[in-house]
Amino acid sequence: MKIKNTFSQGFFFAITMWLTSRIFIAVFMLLIAPLFPSPPGGMTATFSWDVFYAWDSGHYAAIATHGYTAPQNGEPSASVAFFPLFPLAIRAIMTVGLPFQIAGVLVNNLAFLGALIVLYAWINERHGVNAARWTTAVLAWFPLSLFGTVIYTEGLYLFLSTAALRAFDNKEYGWTVLWGSLATATRPTGIALWISFLLVAVLERRGIKVFIASLASGGGLFLFSLYCQMKYNDPLAFLHAQKAWRPSWGLDWVHWLKMFMQITVGSMNWKYGYIKDPWHPLLFLMITIIGYLLWRFRKQLVANKVRYGFAFLGLLLWLLAGDPLTNVVMIIGGIYLFWLLRTELSAIALVYGLCAIGMLLASGSTISLNRLAYGIVSLSVALGILLSHHPRWGYIVLSLLSIPLASLAVRFAQELWVA
Repeated sequence: MKIKNTFSQGFFFAITMWLTSRIFIAVFMLLIAPLFPSPPGGMTATFSWDVFYAWDSGHYAAIATHGYTAPQNGEPSASVAFFPLFPLAIRAIMTVGLPFQIAGVLVNNLAFLGALIVLYAWINERHGVNAARWTTAVLAWFPLSLFGTVIYTEGLYLFLSTAALRAFDNKEYGWTVLWGSLATATRPTGIALWISFLLVAVLERRGIKVFIASLASGGGLFLFSLYCQMKYNDPLAFLHAQKAWRPSWGLDWVHWLKMFMQITVGSMNWKYGYIKDPWHPLLFLMITIIGYLLWRFRKQLVANKVRYGFAFLGLLLWLLAGDPLTNVVMIIGGIYLFWLLRTELSAIALVYGLCAIGMLLASGSTISLNRLAYGIVSLSVALGILLSHHPRWGYIVLSLLSIPLASLAVRFAQELWVA
């Protein structure tokens, strides 16, 4: 890999984006969140490493300290749904005497920095410096980048998957096998990465050697499957354990309908089956009408007024609809972005993005869709390229993204559900 070129062109910008966004998150988690009282369903945040530990962090802690648990009533343990590389990396750091919380934060944050550096290098090589800077900024400042700081797998998976995609795009197939194998040992979305390599190798007729290399890039998945066979007598135990979160496979149209209704009429009205809270649908209708009028008369208005108007409406809509809105926008908006930029994106970036979103849609659940979609680096690439074409919009978008990023940081520190 062209390490020298990567460091010379992208290191300082990437580390600046990483450092400023991580300090921003740390301030809200460690300094701002403790100022608030304990919220309903959450807890009071403290100035400690514990603010980075919640929800899935507990599963990784258990695996890192005790390994995967034995079968329960003949069924694989739910912990096997969490892939091994992240807790293994944490365990390696813990051997020098660091506690799990510190080791987990170090692994994820350093890996996220690596992801930003590799992403900059990749996009710079293919699309130029301008697109590389916007793409790196998007990945660093997107609200779900919170999960590149707390004890989750996002940082590590983004680093490994981006490195694998860049290597494949540059026809460096030895590195593709290495990075791809590590990525497929990090989280289930790696399956989409592996399938994408195989599809592009076939569609572009790159030859049998490339097909074999693409097949070998799933080495991490194959080894984990072998482990599951030995421990649970089930090579697909990691999929079967997903039943705890995804009872069945396929498009979960019921919850998709629920999300659309929560956005338009509100969660309370959906819950009761009638208009108990009239303000939500009225506010949604007002935002929709104002948005239409802005678009309809955009040529008669000052360009800055239109930009700031849409930005303000987007912020209001997020405050109104919250998590259901981000889930829908990440998936539906992501598909639209891929279609819009289909001629600009590299084949592997486009195919991987579509395969990964398809995998999420077919997963049988809508839980954490926005977080899982953020882990698909192709979405950040597409949005970064789009903003590089419209920089004035880009500055507004990045500025507004800092608001939900701050909100999510405080909520996670209080152990309130984020994604």
